[in-house]
Amino acid sequence: MRGAGRNERTGGWAVRALSLLLMLVSLQVGSLIAPAYACGCGAMVVHRDSRMVVAQETSAVAWDGRTEQIVMRLSVRGNSRTAAWIMPVPHRATVELGDAALFSELASLTAPVTERRHHFWPDDEDWPFGEPRHPIVYDTGPKASAPVDVVGRERLGPFDVARLAATDPEALGRWLKENGFELPDRLTTALTPYVEQKWEYVAVRLAPEKRWGTLSGTLEPLRLRFASDRLVYPMRLSKLAATPQSLDLYVLADHRMEPRGAIGGRPPKVSYAGRVDPAKEPYEALAAVTGDKPVFVTAIDQYFPSPERIDGDHELRATAEDTPYRTVVYRDTLLTWGGMPAWLLTLLGGAVLVVALFLFLVVRARRRRPAVPPPPVFVPPPLR
Repeated sequence: MRGAGRNERTGGWAVRALSLLLMLVSLQVGSLIAPAYACGCGAMVVHRDSRMVVAQETSAVAWDGRTEQIVMRLSVRGNSRTAAWIMPVPHRATVELGDAALFSELASLTAPVTERRHHFWPDDEDWPFGEPRHPIVYDTGPKASAPVDVVGRERLGPFDVARLAATDPEALGRWLKENGFELPDRLTTALTPYVEQKWEYVAVRLAPEKRWGTLSGTLEPLRLRFASDRLVYPMRLSKLAATPQSLDLYVLADHRMEPRGAIGGRPPKVSYAGRVDPAKEPYEALAAVTGDKPVFVTAIDQYFPSPERIDGDHELRATAEDTPYRTVVYRDTLLTWGGMPAWLLTLLGGAVLVVALFLFLVVRARRRRPAVPPPPVFVPPPLR
């Protein structure tokens, strides 16, 4: 009976372990087939049996008060051979391939500056207590005649681009599915506010250059241009994302710009703000976007830990003053003299000075000590 009880306990433990293993495997398999419904700007859709993750998304938005441009670059990874990217825009848009050099120029322009600071006494990360420290960053109307109107379709490199005007979200969903874009019901519902505002859409079919390849790596940037009397960056569809989202946005305008609100994310942070004249700087790609005109560049970073809380699009406005700002990276290093820690040399020097002073005082005291006359010699008187 005692052995039988032990076997039952052993068997129960094995069953629980096997159940846990099966559950973990099922979760892993489920994550592999989960479609990516959204990215930072717009929506990304893949087939139900595929998986794709937007690893990084960087956008530059230029606005001159009348026309807005959005240049966006995506880095993706996964096992999907094709995908669809849906981008809502407030007015009819033109689409062309962007210049990848624009992001290299903006990254160089807005990169943090490094300043060196020295400290005298060693701390926890200095010798003899530890290893050297790492840098620390301080911040600084009427309906249209047709539910869906295809206003343009073109092939741009690896992209099949369709520009749409729609007033019925269900009709928009049907048209996209008929043309190879499989939309989930959640995304069709999320498009409703844009349809009600009579926005149009840019639908892009993504495919790898190789016939049997998968979408992976950094895609060529796309450049959208449309009329707009306000600077808006569409973010509403990102609420469908299953993972936290990060926004890296370069804003190019006449003045320093800021979002009107956080729209459900953490407070936006400015990592750079400053006026740039592309004609005087080696920024050819930036000059192509701004038309060689001086522009105020504002780099904004924002994190969305819970994308489902996103409740609108980013609308940006000019700040009260065009205050420049740049992130500074302070590299703290221990003060040295001749390769030796200054504090150690100071202590050694102090010790030598104390010893020298002590010896000096001893020698001086000996030199000033008064001479002691010898004791008198007793001479006995002569005997008589």
